[in-house]
Amino acid sequence: MELLPIFLDVRNKPCLVVGGGETAIRKIVSLRRAGASVRVVAPRLHERFDELASAGDIEHRQRLFEDDDLHGVALAIAATDDRAVNQRISRIAKARGIPVNVVDQPDECSFIMPSVIDRSPVLVAVSTSATSPVLARLLRSRLESLIPTGYGRLGALCARYRDTVKARFADRRDRRRFWDRVLQGSVAEWVFSGNLDEADAAMERELAAEPDECMGEVYLVGAGPGDPDLLTFRALRLMQQADVVVYDRLVAKAILDMVRRDAKRVYVGKERNNHAMRQEEINRLLADLAKAGHRVVRLKGGDPFIFGRGGEEIDTLAEQRIPFQVVPGITAASGCATYSGIPLTHRDYAQSVTFVTGHLKDGTIDLNWEQLAQANQTVVFYMGLVGLPVIVEKLMASGVSSDMPIALVQQGTTQKQRVYTGTLANILDIVERDPPKPPTLIMVGEVVRLREKLSWFRAPRNSEQGATTPILPAS
Repeated sequence: MELLPIFLDVRNKPCLVVGGGETAIRKIVSLRRAGASVRVVAPRLHERFDELASAGDIEHRQRLFEDDDLHGVALAIAATDDRAVNQRISRIAKARGIPVNVVDQPDECSFIMPSVIDRSPVLVAVSTSATSPVLARLLRSRLESLIPTGYGRLGALCARYRDTVKARFADRRDRRRFWDRVLQGSVAEWVFSGNLDEADAAMERELAAEPDECMGEVYLVGAGPGDPDLLTFRALRLMQQADVVVYDRLVAKAILDMVRRDAKRVYVGKERNNHAMRQEEINRLLADLAKAGHRVVRLKGGDPFIFGRGGEEIDTLAEQRIPFQVVPGITAASGCATYSGIPLTHRDYAQSVTFVTGHLKDGTIDLNWEQLAQANQTVVFYMGLVGLPVIVEKLMASGVSSDMPIALVQQGTTQKQRVYTGTLANILDIVERDPPKPPTLIMVGEVVRLREKLSWFRAPRNSEQGATTPILPAS
């Protein structure tokens, strides 16, 4: 017999649960959430039952199962430890036309209870056809992380506007196109971010606009330091609904592969003295694409607002009144430090951390070296590999000890990560023998000494990569 997961309207209807163990309690909870009144038959009950019963609408018959317990119920669940009793309940229920579920005995069931993700009014069910409830719960937990609670709010918005949309678009195909645009565009994003008033306003604009009048939107998305697992849920969602993706060289290929397959990709990567597209041209490109009605993801390595020129790009969008959102990402300093086992702060070594860029707009390294030379801090240099000799020279000239530990993390958080450690006195000799390649982050501070003790990430090694440099001993 083939089993089907079912959804029954059991609101205010009596449902029978036979059994008092932990499994029975889970079934009672599910039925109560669905609005059912529950009749429980069991000589003994799990300790959680009193808490459930205090909420009301639960009847307990403290004895063994009797045939009459099935009288008048909408469905039955057999969850006892006695296989013969479970089979008896199943046989009687089927004879009376009552849907019955027998825990861990699929052959005795007429229906199964799927593992449900509740984002009311949105419900998602996961079923393994009763072969493995544990696997169903595992899949549900993974899907829950991919389906934010905001989908419930989005479903409620759809319900509110359903009749209005039907009146606005008489043709079913037009309605489908409209909902596709709304559910993957700015209206949905306002809902997900909790701005329901903005969502309603955007919905009204969508309803009033002709198809060619619809403005696109730009999503400035932080792609993190390289490991795809470090993407935020919102970043991934926007990447999979973008019409156009504008990306730079710091975006790992594994992350770019997660973009919607039919999205147009535009490379605007910038290297030192080698720009595929100037920043001003990128700003104009984003604005032009949005004006053409496209949903544009500007995918940037790390975090857009930490040395990512995100402020410059959205400044242009704001001036032209183009809708945009900014999605933060894990910045390179945090990702590289964590994956190399170097805490950016530590009570015994560093009470503050400073992020600086290794080169300015005019190509110089004109920094406040006296401030960077202060004790009990960690200094992180972005884009400082070419200027490493100047960084070392300036720090020591400002009073930093030549024994100060320093670490260089190449392609941090990825399977190609390499970590070079040394001191200000010897780091230039180390990198001269085995030069690192961009992108490489530089960290200076006593916290580097903790790497030997706290290092946990092991990227696979091959002949091309070589080995990491020796780890400094803790002082």
